[in-house]
Amino acid sequence: MSDSQQTDPAPAQVPGPRWWSRPDEPVDAPPAPAPDRDRPLSPDLPAPRTAPRYDPWADRPLQVVDTGRPHRGFRLWQVLALALGTALLAGGIGGYAGVLAEREANTRLELPQAAAVADKGRAPESVAGIAATALPGVVTLHVNGGESSGTGTGFVLDQQGHILTNNHVVAGAKQITVTFSTGDSVTAELVGRDSGYDLAVVKVSGVRGLQPLSLGNSENVKVGDPVVAIGAPFDLSNTVTAGIISATGRPITAGGDKGDGSDISYVDALQTDAPINPGNSGGPLLDSAARVIGINSAIRGADKGGDSGDGARQSGSIGLGFAIPVNQGKRVAEELIRTGRATHPVIGVTLDMRYEGDGARVEEKGEGGKPAVTPDGPGAKAGIQPGDVITKVDGQRVHGGDELIIKIRAHRPGDPLRLTVLRDGRERTLELVLGSANGS
Repeated sequence: MSDSQQTDPAPAQVPGPRWWSRPDEPVDAPPAPAPDRDRPLSPDLPAPRTAPRYDPWADRPLQVVDTGRPHRGFRLWQVLALALGTALLAGGIGGYAGVLAEREANTRLELPQAAAVADKGRAPESVAGIAATALPGVVTLHVNGGESSGTGTGFVLDQQGHILTNNHVVAGAKQITVTFSTGDSVTAELVGRDSGYDLAVVKVSGVRGLQPLSLGNSENVKVGDPVVAIGAPFDLSNTVTAGIISATGRPITAGGDKGDGSDISYVDALQTDAPINPGNSGGPLLDSAARVIGINSAIRGADKGGDSGDGARQSGSIGLGFAIPVNQGKRVAEELIRTGRATHPVIGVTLDMRYEGDGARVEEKGEGGKPAVTPDGPGAKAGIQPGDVITKVDGQRVHGGDELIIKIRAHRPGDPLRLTVLRDGRERTLELVLGSANGS
């Protein structure tokens, strides 16, 4: 074959049918010519460059090139953040649910408790039984004295409305209001009072259903007997306290604020450790049968601390309370109701209250130059002389003038009395009958 001889070109390869071919596209048709934009605009200009096209039939594996951009899938920190958020959300929901559950459990919480039973009352001799019996007959007194006011206690004596209390509760009163345990209040009037015994009687009118307290006998009281006190300490009405009889025949004096001795009360008292405070004055001291055996009257306060040296005492109970024996209170109350005044038993002598020796000494001269031993009085008739020292009353020792007065006032006018006196260094016994004098 010569150089000029040309060979026919190889037949064009016609691609086979493609799966994406349209039905109306001939499968054997040659490829369509390039669009006009692929042709040069002029013979002098080169043909425009076209981007290579992907040939799906090229025998080349598909290569994935890492361009440094994030993938659409989650990275590790995103997974951790999502897990942490989910945990926090779950914890919050769980905690809130726990709080709700706890609250619901608390509302349903019930502690063990004894079942309610029908009120069958208490044993009559118990403190509760005594209180239930006596409270309806105990009253609280509110006293207005114009420039001052105070609170005390009293108890009903009879159906006529007579109420017994302390003299120092109503002294100087211009208005007295009585409040019962039910809370009902009425105005009361003063019937009579006696400062020497520290007792007074007031009366209420127009009140029905009064419940008088039963009176016991103070001669039957023994040390160690259980007692109950009822009153209004610091205006806390219907307050009940309990204790025992700590001592009997305890000589005490109270009052005397005027300085002339006219308001001093002399009491042969029952001592108790049942708590008694200001406001208890005039209230009943009860035995185990709910009977009145004493009228609460005074307390012994504790010495205040510090270096003041003024002898001041601290108010409030320290377990040393004193009550007027009911036998003495009964006699005085009866006299006050009958006459408005009480009588005092006397022996008809003037005592030297400054005497510091043991016993009660009779003055050499009486007040204003009068005889120290009243002529034709009980003492003169018994043989008492000025300067005698009285050492015993009915066999009981006395250590001063106050104790002698207390022992005498524990009796009634007309009672016989046996005195032991010391004269010229010798003791002798004298018998006398107590006289009578009007009280204040």
